[in-house]
Amino acid sequence: MELIIDWVEFAASAIGLKPWALTVFLIVLISLFLDFIQRRVMKHLGQIATKTKNLWDDALHHAVSRPLTLIIWLVGITLAAQAIPVEGEGQVLDASLIISLRQIGMLFAIAWFLVTFVKNIENNLIQNARRDGRKIDQTTINALGRVVRITIVVTVILIALDTLGVNVSGLLAAGGIGGLAVGLAAKDMLANFFGGITVFIDRPFSVGDWIVLKEKGIEGVVENIGWRQTTIRKFDKRPVYVPNAVFTTASVENPSRMSHRRIYETIGLRYDDLDRMEAITDEVREMLTTHPEIDENQTLMVQFNAFNASSVDFFIYCMTHTVNWQRYHEVKQDVLLKIHEIVGKNDAQIAYPTRTLKVDMSPQLAGLDPANEKTAKRETT
Repeated sequence: MELIIDWVEFAASAIGLKPWALTVFLIVLISLFLDFIQRRVMKHLGQIATKTKNLWDDALHHAVSRPLTLIIWLVGITLAAQAIPVEGEGQVLDASLIISLRQIGMLFAIAWFLVTFVKNIENNLIQNARRDGRKIDQTTINALGRVVRITIVVTVILIALDTLGVNVSGLLAAGGIGGLAVGLAAKDMLANFFGGITVFIDRPFSVGDWIVLKEKGIEGVVENIGWRQTTIRKFDKRPVYVPNAVFTTASVENPSRMSHRRIYETIGLRYDDLDRMEAITDEVREMLTTHPEIDENQTLMVQFNAFNASSVDFFIYCMTHTVNWQRYHEVKQDVLLKIHEIVGKNDAQIAYPTRTLKVDMSPQLAGLDPANEKTAKRETT
């Protein structure tokens, strides 16, 4: 070190500069050179990482580059600052302050790296699962990622405060008292926060699920689950932002997790076809039992049900294998058309609303003479 100092003083006197100015110049130049080298190395490593299937190397490469640049320049600038005189000869900036700032900067760089690394791992897991067509619980991954990132940030803040000489124990004690006041003032925000925790723990739905909140009149697909609110995209493509506190009290229906879809329809026949009812229901039941899209292991019913005003009704009750909304309607259409064929094959018809008016001739009106005709017409009007 003494040899370096002697060389710097000799070089500074040779070119007519003060030793500290040459020292600062050399430190900045070395920092620039190291940053250039690390960028070239990281670029080469990035090309290698993209050729592998490992999730960790990609996440590590994208997370480390910028924090490493920050560390290089942070160390360089603080070393240069220590070499700059403040007032008189030999007096420099307060070393303890510069060291504290350097430590805080290093903590920030480490936190930046860790938070970015966790976020990259989270994104890589979800994207690779979608690309490979694998099922993955995106809600749980997002929740764990948020918890880890919050833990990192809180830990770094506490260490930074301790580095600056702040009494962390006293701060935590004061925070406990102040937290009570803040909790009372921000009870709605806390209710939403704990509602979000409930959603993450119980997992009544995940991102991408179709849910229904009947009490709130909300139905749509979950787009995002945050700590304070959940975003639901309605089927008319309008977003709805629901506070998480709602999910602690409201019932949530999740059609995305149904195992089957139900076909429940009532078919009306004419009263003239009542004697063919049993044969028709037997054939419809046989058709549903052998239909490839109907699960015969689930409840399957075809029964004469009611004497209606204009029809005699039977109902069908069965479950489809598919839960896909579009495919379900295709299956339902096929079933209803087959029922129509069975009804026609049995010389019956689907009923539609009709009314028959039956008029009986009154015996008192038969054989009246012309003298009483006006009176009879008046009585029958």
